[in-house]
Amino acid sequence: ATDPFLPLSAKEAAASEEGRQRTLTTLLEKVEGCRDLLPESPGKYLVYNGDLVEYDADHMAQIQRVHAFLMNDCLLVATALPNRRGAYRYDALYPLDGLAVVNVKDNPPMKDMFKLLMFPESRIFQAENAKIKKEWLEVLEETKRNRALSEKRRLEQEALPRPAPTPPESTNPFEEDDEEEEPSPEEEVVDLSLEWIQELPEDLDVCIAQRDFEGAVDLLDKLNEYLGDKPVSQPVKELRAKVDERIRQLTDVLVFELSPDRSLRGGPRATRRAVSQLIRLGQSTKACELFLKNRAAAVQTAIRQLRIEGATLLYIHKLCHVFFTSLLETAREFETDFAGNNGCYSAFVVWARSSMRMFVDAFSKQVFDSKESLSTAAECVKVAKEHCKQLSEMGLDLTFIIHALLVKDIKGALQSYKDIIIEATKHRNSEEMWRKMNLMTPEALGKLREEMRSCGVGNFDQYTGDDCWVNLSYTVVAFTKQTMAFLEEALKLYFPELHMVLLESLVEIILVAVQHVDYSLRCEQDPEKKAFIRQNASFLYETVLPVVEKRFEEGVGKPAKQLQDLRNASRLMRVNPESTTSVV
Repeated sequence: ATDPFLPLSAKEAAASEEGRQRTLTTLLEKVEGCRDLLPESPGKYLVYNGDLVEYDADHMAQIQRVHAFLMNDCLLVATALPNRRGAYRYDALYPLDGLAVVNVKDNPPMKDMFKLLMFPESRIFQAENAKIKKEWLEVLEETKRNRALSEKRRLEQEALPRPAPTPPESTNPFEEDDEEEEPSPEEEVVDLSLEWIQELPEDLDVCIAQRDFEGAVDLLDKLNEYLGDKPVSQPVKELRAKVDERIRQLTDVLVFELSPDRSLRGGPRATRRAVSQLIRLGQSTKACELFLKNRAAAVQTAIRQLRIEGATLLYIHKLCHVFFTSLLETAREFETDFAGNNGCYSAFVVWARSSMRMFVDAFSKQVFDSKESLSTAAECVKVAKEHCKQLSEMGLDLTFIIHALLVKDIKGALQSYKDIIIEATKHRNSEEMWRKMNLMTPEALGKLREEMRSCGVGNFDQYTGDDCWVNLSYTVVAFTKQTMAFLEEALKLYFPELHMVLLESLVEIILVAVQHVDYSLRCEQDPEKKAFIRQNASFLYETVLPVVEKRFEEGVGKPAKQLQDLRNASRLMRVNPESTTSVV
């Protein structure tokens, strides 16, 4: 009840205040679910209310009918309950401090609309007519101004220096007067009544809602510069709390901007805007993490979108182009964005290794899992290594990473092809008749001569006879071609981690042929056939094995003692043919 001893004017004011609160209470009783969210407070009252129609902000399609209750410190939005006239259900509550109102120009048939901006959303409402729209805009702005003004007055009141309590007068005649010696300095008052500071929270909300990230960070920098050397009073703490909430909102929006769904299509540069503002906010680590996650998703998407069609080598060319181009673009953008943040570079190295693993998974699945020929696998690996070399020339050396990731698959391919050659050689050995080759036509002889020359056998003419005869066994000739082809393809796949695998594979392959020839020399009784076998052995030991040794040394950069020992041991076996036991 109103205090009867108040002056008349104050009594009327109190009655008016009480009436507005009673009206608010009555209206809110009609809104389900808002009682706990909107506790009664002595200063809260209803300013304006009315029906509105909400529209979708993107497609401008009607969503629902709502009823809005504007109070002196917040805006309540409620939806109409079906089949209950005048009853509503709570939808949303927005503090006026974080609310911005924007007029929407009429664009028939869309008219009489206005937009409310509040992080992280915006909503569009349509009034019944132009008059009611104007009333909403005016009353919203006026209520926000009144709210800001009352907040300003409160801050000014709190900023006033409070008089220190008067100490009790001392009765001790011997006590010295300390106040005269050290007067306590007055606490500096921080002026927060400046218009731009009062409007800062709302301006930040508008910047965030309109995606003006640079403008928002500029405002924050301006505030930090203004408060930099000022004491941290209670009003400053309260302002900081409001601003910190906006910083969290801005950070959330920037994080969302860096999510893969938002910025994959534009390439690495599409992330620059959000990354640079996060760095300005002191969030370099988060910016680095989100940037690299975004680029990882982009690389993965690009690889998945590649169509697997046609020859494997064609697909690998496309895969390498897409992957290494993305990697290079990411590296350049990273260097631009994080030039002054050396601590982020280790994260980039980890990311590059992870991305390379993703590439190798796609590469191996197509090249090695599908059991392509060794020559195709060698060409594919060669393409990947060339792309790595181009990157290293630009300062990004990932060669050691791709070697480490491919070594297992290449080792398996070499051993698999080695086993195929050994089985084929053993099969030919089992059918060996030790007869000269008759190629029937000069063209066929010329073709074989060219094949031997490409294998590195320069003295093949000394093994050709009259007409189209070749004074060598088909088995030895086929072995020579197959072994040299294996060596050539293996050298394309070679890197230091595969040295022993390749060397041991060569030794195993050569041993099959060498032991077969040595065994045949011991067992053959026919002098003519024995002479022919010895001629084949001479070709194998004195021509083929030296060519293999020379080509291996050229390919890997150092001689192979195991191959030299194999040739020397074979020479000893020819000089001392005592045993007639085959070791094949």
